[in-house]
Amino acid sequence: MKEIIQPIFSLIPQVKSPTYRVPFKEKIKWTGLILILYFILGLIPLFGLSPNAVDQFAQLRAVMAGSFGTIITLGIGPIVSASIILQLLVGGKIINLDLSKPEDKAFFQGTQKLLAIIFTLFEASVFVLLGSLPTAIPGLQWILILQMTIGGILIIFLDEVVSKWGFGSGVGLFIAAGVAEQIVLGSLNPLISAGAQAPSGLIPKFIYLLTTGQHQFDVLLPVLATIIVFLIVVYAESMRVEIPLSYGGVKGARGKYPLKFIYASNMPVILTSALLLNVQLFAQIFQRIGFPILGDVVNGRAINGIGLILTTPSSLSIIYTDPLRVLIYGIVFIASCILFAVLWVELSGIGPKQVSKQLHGMGMQIPGHRSSRAHFEKILKRYIPAITILGGAFVGLLAFGADLTGALGGGTGVLLTVGIVYKLYEEIAQEQLMDMHPMLRNFLGDSK
Repeated sequence: MKEIIQPIFSLIPQVKSPTYRVPFKEKIKWTGLILILYFILGLIPLFGLSPNAVDQFAQLRAVMAGSFGTIITLGIGPIVSASIILQLLVGGKIINLDLSKPEDKAFFQGTQKLLAIIFTLFEASVFVLLGSLPTAIPGLQWILILQMTIGGILIIFLDEVVSKWGFGSGVGLFIAAGVAEQIVLGSLNPLISAGAQAPSGLIPKFIYLLTTGQHQFDVLLPVLATIIVFLIVVYAESMRVEIPLSYGGVKGARGKYPLKFIYASNMPVILTSALLLNVQLFAQIFQRIGFPILGDVVNGRAINGIGLILTTPSSLSIIYTDPLRVLIYGIVFIASCILFAVLWVELSGIGPKQVSKQLHGMGMQIPGHRSSRAHFEKILKRYIPAITILGGAFVGLLAFGADLTGALGGGTGVLLTVGIVYKLYEEIAQEQLMDMHPMLRNFLGDSK
């Protein structure tokens, strides 16, 4: 299989990897530049799109980091869809790869990029040909597909630039940027929309209603939900299990290896949201070919069947009107988060086996225990699988609950954004520390 796919990689443009350790200021520059380019792409409208087009995936828009009606309508959807397929194939041993080996890891990344490009063309075609993005003039379908494909491929390469030259990943950066924009506009926008009397922003709207004698405190519920989710995630990010360590080469040198409660970070929620998006897409495909196994679709929205059950509920009222649907959706969402958390930990090299190999190779040992890789792995297996499952269930439950409250930017979007920004802050702080104290680079595993 490798012999068939690898020659294709040479035909795909690559972002050159740095041959030196990228300084802190240069990483900041590249991260800021890519963020600006992302916002610029989000301002370029799709030529030929009907003005009556409605965003049928608005509930997942923040998570997919796309801007509806622009050339980046697809956002990071194709990247995440490709990641889901590969994770399931590698996790199920259908594709046998050892990601601790550089050649297998390079093959995994190349295949993911190739699949992302294929999914870009596929999703763009589905959106347009199934009528989710109608054209203003008949016959412009392929023009729309071309524009969306170009925008999707640009997002893939922008993500690659951030991963190699900036901080974090483009996927996380774009999600955080999109959700932050929605939160600011949704809460503080003082402008009045066409046909409305009150400002669009919830806080100015609440103040306006007070001045007119209307005490509608429920207007602020999404704002309060956003704040609550923010505080819970910040607290959860600080929860960790600390394993005491000593450095065998230096007497008295001790430290701790932190295992975060949210061990798989926010990737399980991103992958689960992308999976639900694909369910909606395939529901439309099956409906179009006259085989609606995922439910009937009307105007791009599932009205029954699996498609409806797996549509994100975004109102507390659904608990009373359709509690069974909410319960099933919650179980599927949380179970998917747990599954992807377990897969992500193994495939990203932070499982017990990989971590024990890394720590033992650095000369670390647990005080009072034998200094052996097998013993390290035995100790880590007590903690990592448990916190992976608990952390995956926690972020799934929190995202599900926050979506029900209608939090600004979407409950899932807020959850992801807080985790992304927190992780980005830690990475920036560590980078600054290494710039100030170069001797720490070897200790932290950065040999560049």
